[in-house]
Order: sequence, then C-alpha cells, then structure tokens
Amino acid sequence: MTNEGLGQRFIPFVIRHWTFVILVSSFVIFAAMPSRHTFPATRRLHGAAAFAAVYDGKVRTSRGPLTVYAIPNALGHPRLGLSVSRRVGNAIRRNRVKRLLRDAFRLLQHDLPAGYDLVVVVRPHAGLMLAEYQKLLMGAVVNLHNTWKKNPPPASHL
Repeated sequence: MTNEGLGQRFIPFVIRHWTFVILVSSFVIFAAMPSRHTFPATRRLHGAAAFAAVYDGKVRTSRGPLTVYAIPNALGHPRLGLSVSRRVGNAIRRNRVKRLLRDAFRLLQHDLPAGYDLVVVVRPHAGLMLAEYQKLLMGAVVNLHNTWKKNPPPASHL
C-alpha cells in the first residue's frame, strides 16, 4: 500500500500474534498487540477432581438456564468447565450449547474477574443466541465474585 503524497510504503506483517507495521523510508516503527481471544487448554478445567473441587465449594448462582459454580484459584485467570446433560437435547443440540458457551467465555475472559474456576451446568431450555449466553455468564460470574469477596476462602484453599 503506497501513500502517494509522501512516497512512503507501509508494510504490515504478523509474527506470533504481534502485528507490525513498518513505515519504509522513515525511522518510525509501530507495533501493536491485538487482544487475544483464544481458549487454550490452560483456560479449561480438566478431570473429575477439578470439577469436584468446584462443586465442593458450594457457591453457585443461577441465571436463566445456567447454574454457575465457582471457587477462587491462584492462577490469575479464569478457567471454565461445562456440564451439559442429555436432558438438554440430542448430541447436536448439546454440542451447539457447549460451543456457544465456550465462545461466550472466550470473548469475555478478559472482562471476567480474574482467578476463578467456573463450572457451568446447563438446564434444558430453548436455544439462545451468543449475546444472551454472554449476558447470562457475565451476570452470574460477577454475582459469584461479589459472594466470594464477602466471604473469602481461607488461604489454605487457594
């Protein structure tokens, strides 16, 4: 792309999630890191023990068809676990609900309070849009965060 008035060329390129734009024939180099909205394995709850620990915390709230359990973690970022029973529908429907909830978490993860393990249990319901799942998830997590702020766990449980 050429800036005809100044005779300069802008060359954009990407290296491992960094976007660089070099202004040729000048000494200005601009680098910006876009916000990353990925859902890596480190943001997921793995195994029955992790789910049991969240359930044993006994702190939950419900919003619409979602019941969200939470316990604080020492990781500095939220992690998500999903529980969608067969009562929600056939495999296609359950997978769609899980995909939408993962996507809602992925988009909200930087806005959610840091340091919680979350388990979302889904009850049977009519299908919702992504924005509705985002709204429900955000409201539930903020409510749980306020609950944990009022009654923090002992330091040995983090």
